Amino acid sequence: MNDKIISMLIDLIETSKDGERGFALASKDNREPGLTGMLKEGEESCRAAAAELQEQVRQLGGEAEDGGTVKATVHRGWISVKAVMISRDSKSILEECERGEDYAKTRYEDALKLDLPEPARLIVERQYQSVIATHGRVRNLRNRYPSTEIPRAIRSDV
Repeated sequence: MNDKIISMLIDLIETSKDGERGFALASKDNREPGLTGMLKEGEESCRAAAAELQEQVRQLGGEAEDGGTVKATVHRGWISVKAVMISRDSKSILEECERGEDYAKTRYEDALKLDLPEPARLIVERQYQSVIATHGRVRNLRNRYPSTEIPRAIRSDV
């Protein structure tokens, strides 16, 4: 069971590192001063979460590398390529951040289904609440921008 818990915590470390990298790229691409603070806070929050989880893995007898696994490195690399390839306005940056936070929420929910030792459970629950709060802030900011979708034509024969 300890191996399963360590594996899940390492998955959360990778997720946090992906979030840190995603927020850093979003901050770099951002051209709107009003978003910079929130993006930097997201980056720092993810960085701190990863460090805290790495310490928990070590306390449980596991090894928590600072760079993550090959899977995480490949994913972060894909984010970098995607960021270079598309023109990003504030709304698309926030949409991408929201997708990342959706993924993080799912990973934390999966972790909370395990029988985690009390210190790890408290950390994961606190970090999960932080992810939910960040997701809400990103969603609320995104909702301030007009829709980028082209509205469907209204049928007159209905």
